[in-house]
Amino acid sequence: MPNPTYPVRLADEITRQLGQLADHLAHLPPHQATQVIAHVVDPDHGVLAGVTRLVATSSVFAKVQAERGTLPPEVWLALGRAANELDAIGGDLDEHRDHLQQVSTRLGTGAAKPPEPAALVVRRRR
Repeated sequence: MPNPTYPVRLADEITRQLGQLADHLAHLPPHQATQVIAHVVDPDHGVLAGVTRLVATSSVFAKVQAERGTLPPEVWLALGRAANELDAIGGDLDEHRDHLQQVSTRLGTGAAKPPEPAALVVRRRR
């Protein structure tokens, strides 16, 4: 019989490791940090894709439980919205994947000309 506490311990361990990754990311040289970010946002095998799948699976579970009356329907709807938002965010970030990979390669090999700073522009979603 499977250990019922294993999935909870696994979730705790993944959370701990994500915290470690964030701590490391803050101290990495730019080319390594960019490589890590590119891996995190990879739409097929990245951390964000994994979290999106986990939330989508949670939404399916919550829907079944809501239909049985065990969970309020609002839980299912909130998880579904979260999965959709994460998927949309992943799509937005995927547009920049090639650039992240190019920058991480260029910075790692020592670019002939240093990159020029860019003015930051904030876009609003409506």
